[in-house]
Amino acid sequence: MRSLTALVLACSVMAPAMAQDIDDFMRGDDPLETRDPDARANQPLSSRPGNVAVLRGLDKVTARTRDFDVVIGESVEFGPLTITAQYCRKRPPEETPETYAFLQIADRRTDGFGVDVEGETIFSGWMFASRPAQNPLEHPVYDVWVLDCRTD
Repeated sequence: MRSLTALVLACSVMAPAMAQDIDDFMRGDDPLETRDPDARANQPLSSRPGNVAVLRGLDKVTARTRDFDVVIGESVEFGPLTITAQYCRKRPPEETPETYAFLQIADRRTDGFGVDVEGETIFSGWMFASRPAQNPLEHPVYDVWVLDCRTD
């Protein structure tokens, strides 16, 4: 019970800061390069950001997977999901292996008659290839995770 109380307290403290980070990003006030998980003050990144994120999607109902490339700044559709990759980077081989991407995922909705209405953003954040359960997409039918980041 004590750990549940600590978790609730931590979430209530962190939620406003996370919301502010997303608001800053959406306004363009804070470039993702400065938010890169490997970014250190006054030190350059050890590799360049990529321009294509390689993702895998799973339809849990049919058990089918699909790999797809998402050009940074563009979107791809997977079922009712619209996935936009905003940033990705892969560490060089001499460092601890890691590939990560900043993704925004919206779930398209219909009005019951097949007409699309405004979708709901269901995920906006970093996904890590080596730790897919750390910050997963939580959707009842679909899973999406990062496989690679390329510079084409």
